[in-house]
Amino acid sequence: MRVLVVKMSSLGDVIHTLPALTDAAAALPGIQFDWVVEEAFAEIPAWHHAVDRVIPVALRRWRKRPLRYLTGPEWRTTRASLRDRNYDAVVDAQGLLKSAVISRMVGAPHYGMDKTTVRKRLAALAYEHCVHVSKDMHAVERIRLLFARALAYPLPDGPGDYGVEDRVAPGEEKCSPGLLFFHGSSRTEKLWPEDRWVALAELAQEAGYRVWLPWGNEEEHQRAMRIAGRASAALVLPRQSLSELAAMLQTVSGAVAVDTGLGHLSAVFAVPTVSLYGPTSTRLIGTRGRNQVHLQSPMLADPVTGAAELMQSITPDVVWQALQSAVAGRF
Repeated sequence: MRVLVVKMSSLGDVIHTLPALTDAAAALPGIQFDWVVEEAFAEIPAWHHAVDRVIPVALRRWRKRPLRYLTGPEWRTTRASLRDRNYDAVVDAQGLLKSAVISRMVGAPHYGMDKTTVRKRLAALAYEHCVHVSKDMHAVERIRLLFARALAYPLPDGPGDYGVEDRVAPGEEKCSPGLLFFHGSSRTEKLWPEDRWVALAELAQEAGYRVWLPWGNEEEHQRAMRIAGRASAALVLPRQSLSELAAMLQTVSGAVAVDTGLGHLSAVFAVPTVSLYGPTSTRLIGTRGRNQVHLQSPMLADPVTGAAELMQSITPDVVWQALQSAVAGRF
């Protein structure tokens, strides 16, 4: 059986899809998946043993100059890749109009969430087979249930398995005692103030840890430089691929993250991680896996003070205590 998965972005959402493939591979021996994903995240599906082919797309880049790309060789190559294999099913795990369009380019039965539970109601019109999956579930469990119902196997009991832990070798250089600080997020309201990161790095230094600061764009690079400029224990990493970060994650003592995809990457490899949440719900999208600690802002959302106050209210001392417990295996 060959299934096309459409789950293009973002990093956390792509990671959330992995346990569903592990379930399916265990229930349906011999099943193989091809996966349509944004080029920036194409490394992730390739780690899973049940994924035969990754089909990268660049919709984020193409939308800046749509006429140029939609009439160019990249789009023609993508369309050819979607059509050069016969699929038994297409599962749209994204539920957006763009993913529905991609799904409809393939001549196979289409599965997705129904109009009451899909992210964009119009997307449900693209599916011959609509699956009801409650919105009141964690994202990982929603996708696991979607795949189980679409591909007709019983949903396994117990937590999901990302299925990639043994597919990415740890880095050769041990970075322990060391910590990774994932300080960047695509949304400003999810950021933790820089002075909080500096104070946390100072606590880490007092305990004998080195702090590593990754970055993915120039804004994050500049923030990392400012933090490192004020905290002598902190070092700014060269720009890393996701595979390089995954390898490094397996050699550090732990990590601290805001609500970002790299926090979910830590969960994949069971790295002791404290993730900080303000405006978002840990119950629905918190990191899932062993050694994961969630710190939700003690404040309630306030339309006057805004989300920045939510993150400000999480103190370095509280984060450090939680991280020490996570690293010691007390969570």
